[in-house]
Amino acid sequence: MGYLEGKFKKPNIITLSYDKLMNAARSRSLWYLTFGVACCAIEFMAAAASHYDFERYGMFFRASPRQVDMIIISGTITRKYAPVVKRIYEQMAEPKYVVAMGSCAISGGPFYDSYSVVQGVDKVIPVDVYVQGCPPRPEALYLGLLKLKDVINRQTIVVK
Repeated sequence: MGYLEGKFKKPNIITLSYDKLMNAARSRSLWYLTFGVACCAIEFMAAAASHYDFERYGMFFRASPRQVDMIIISGTITRKYAPVVKRIYEQMAEPKYVVAMGSCAISGGPFYDSYSVVQGVDKVIPVDVYVQGCPPRPEALYLGLLKLKDVINRQTIVVK
């Protein structure tokens, strides 16, 4: 908490810490890269369509990993596909966030004992929020993204 935060009582003066300002801006303008490889991607498409419309909440789809803040992984990640996921994650700019959507992305789902399936995307890249379900409903995905906003708002910014 900043020293001057809330000290002035005039209505035209606003004081707050740099962390709060930057975190508020980051959490209200999330650009996401979708990584749908299975049936969870269909539920994600429903969440991005007109009925749920993530764009009115400040979440916009971008097709390049260099322009996004978060990646939503929805579906089964195989061992052959894991290096691609890692490379895309490394191309994202800091700060970067990962949402694992569905049982397959979280733990391998019904294919957990297969020789070719990764037992969760957290074995490849760090995950910030898990959205459970098989496949999860768009409401569950939206709740997961609200949890991600809480994670972003609790961060401390380190200036290098």
